[in-house]
Formats: sequence, C-alpha cells, structure tokens
Amino acid sequence: MRFFLLLACLLSACFPVRIAGESAPEIMTEKVKDDKIKTVMLFREGWELSYPIMKLGSDDRLILHFDLLGDDIETYYYTFIHCDKDWIRSDIFFNDFLEGFPENPIEEYRSSFNTTVKYVHYKLTFPNDRIRLTLSGNYILSVYRAGEPDMPVITKRFIVTENIASIEMNMHRPRMTTNTDTHQQVDFTVNISSLNILDPYRDIYSTVLQNGRWATARCNLKPEFFSNSELKYSSLSDKTIFPGGNEFRYFDIKSIRYKSEFIRNIEFLMSNYHVYLTPSENREYKPYFYQKDLNGKYLIAVQEGQNADTDADYLYVYFTLSAKEPLPGGKVYVGGAFNNWEFGAGNHMAYNAEGSAYECIILLKQGWYNYEYTFIKDSDDNDIIRGFEGNHYETENDYSVIVYYRNPRDRYDRVISTVTANSLNRITD
Repeated sequence: MRFFLLLACLLSACFPVRIAGESAPEIMTEKVKDDKIKTVMLFREGWELSYPIMKLGSDDRLILHFDLLGDDIETYYYTFIHCDKDWIRSDIFFNDFLEGFPENPIEEYRSSFNTTVKYVHYKLTFPNDRIRLTLSGNYILSVYRAGEPDMPVITKRFIVTENIASIEMNMHRPRMTTNTDTHQQVDFTVNISSLNILDPYRDIYSTVLQNGRWATARCNLKPEFFSNSELKYSSLSDKTIFPGGNEFRYFDIKSIRYKSEFIRNIEFLMSNYHVYLTPSENREYKPYFYQKDLNGKYLIAVQEGQNADTDADYLYVYFTLSAKEPLPGGKVYVGGAFNNWEFGAGNHMAYNAEGSAYECIILLKQGWYNYEYTFIKDSDDNDIIRGFEGNHYETENDYSVIVYYRNPRDRYDRVISTVTANSLNRITD
C-alpha cells in the first residue's frame, strides 16, 4: 500500500492535474496600461525597423523607448518573464534564465525640449551590466512603477534565439486553395543535422508571423515531411497561408512647417499642433499598386530638431475615411505598429453622417507612419477584416519563422532558430 501511495505522489508531481474550476494559465500579451505612456518601441540596437529578436550569447542588444506625458518624472523598474512557445510563463526560476538582479530601475531618462506637449523620454538597453539572459525562448519585458511589480504598465514580447538550425524560406501564391489572387503562402525547410533530436515530430514546433503581428500568427506547426535531418513545411498544407493585404498607407509628420504627401493642412490651435490628413478612399476593389512602405511600422524623426527622442513634438493627427454610409455589424479602427495593432477607444473611428466619413483623432509623436483601416465584427469571434484595404498576392510583406524545441528532459521551450524574409524573397535579418 505504501508503494502505491508513493507512486501516486510521484505521478502527481510530474503530471499536475488542473483542479475543476481552476483558471487556465495566463497568456502573456503586449499591453500599455497607462494612457499617459506613449510611443512604446522595442527593437534591436542599430536598426529601428528590426523585430525584437536577439541571438543568445552574441553582442546583440535590444532597446526599449517610451514617453510619459507631462512634467513629472516617475521611477520605473523592469524585469523579464520567460515563457513557453504559447506565451505562458515557463516553469523555471529567475536564476535559471538570467544572471544578475531580477528587478532593476530604468535609469536613463530625459525631459522633452521645446515641445508644446511636455513628456519624459525613457530608454532601456539590455543585456547590460546588471542583467544578462542565459536561455533562449520567448520573453516578456515587464515595466512597472516602483513597488508595483504585479501591475505592469508595459509588457513587450521579444525572442532570444540560439540559431543552431538553418531555415530556408520561400513565399508564393497558394497552390491548394481558391485564394490564389488574394493570399500568400510560406514554405520553409528546417535543417536540424547539428542537433541530436530523437523525435522531431513530437518535440519541434514552428511559428510563422506576418509583419511581426502575433495576433495573426500561425502557431504550433508540424512538418509534412521529415528526411535527412530536414523538416519540410510545404504547399501541401494550408496552415501557412496568409491574406496578402495591401501596401500600407503612410504619412510624414517630421516637420510642422511643411506639408508633405497626404497632409492636407497643419494648424496651431489652443497651444497644440493639429495635422489633417488627406481623406482616404476605399481600396478594397482597386487594382494592386506597389509602393515602398515599412510593413506597418513607424519611425520617430524630427526635421526641426537635433534629438528625435526628446525634440520631437506630439501632434493631434486627424484621420478621415470616406464612406457613403456606416458598415453594419461592427466597428472601424485605424491602426498599425504605432498602437500595437490593438483595437480600442483610442483608435476607434466614429461615423460622421454629415461628412459621409469615418473620423478619428490620435495624438502621435513626430515621425514617419504606416497605417491601415480595419473593420472588426461585433460577433464573439472578433474577426479582423481589411474591409477598406483589399488583399493581393503581390503585396510585399515580411515573414518570420520561429522554431521551438522542447527537450523531454527540460522544463522550457528553446528557440533553436529564427529567420525573417521578405515576400520579394529578400532576406531582411
């Protein structure tokens, strides 16, 4: 009897059972939970348009930028959370994945200079003298006020990769679907010859991102074929097919003195600058037209200043989307990387019946912006529809592949390789 009791304890320790009524594990997402915090950016040092991916044990560093509106300087701390492939907190301790202090203050900050909207700019570069990450995987960077570690004001996702497996990618029109004129498919092959993986079908998972967007990612992908240490994700599957979308709309507000393309007017009213964009048209049924863009991203820049971090001003930007009548059954939003692709009150467009258009005003820092219009259904499935943009197989997009490996003896998911390529088949990082 004692043997069976001991065996039951061991099994329960190795394979924990969720108690009825117990909540599911939290999926860690990207959020900004303070309306006074603006322009949150995380990228690899040396390239502001890069995705937040760094190689383990290399000289790579990531940089976080954000602004706090107002004159008051607040003290912020940061920490890291290691996650599994599904962005659920890993079952490992701090000292398993980092060296140094688990909680540290953000010490680099400066007040804005000669701007109509006052703010404090914060900057964090890591790894640094205080902390170094020692394992690959999915990570959350959590920023919080002093004494409030359980109430983060910023959470950002980033990837630490080992890059010990090679990946070859190819983007093309889908072959096994009717959406050949509107969608794109990603084929890729993962070479794991340098690794001793006994059961790759069970232990390896892959994720594909379009333009760095996790909300539309294809996750937990399994290969169609495995031979000669190569995992092949081919056109036989429909799991790596994405709507092509369209080239992003854009505008340039680096200058408050000159009107650039798509800027209808710039006014100074009640101590603030107001920028009125040229009214947008519905592009859903228009033919594809190539134009260079940032694939939804944005750059902070200022023409009448020296340091964009602190000299760039905040401007009220007026978006207008022409529509003869409102679309039923949902809401229209304007978005991009500048608002983390989220859909909320801050970027919701109200319909103006008198002007026959959707309208929205957003406070943005000076720079160069990509954006798109999105229709979100009121149904529970939260469908995302590019109802005003259209989809084209020719559209130029970035695609990132992330390959995870869970060793049966480990308690965390490793990232053994990542690669980002352009749909024009140009490697971008």
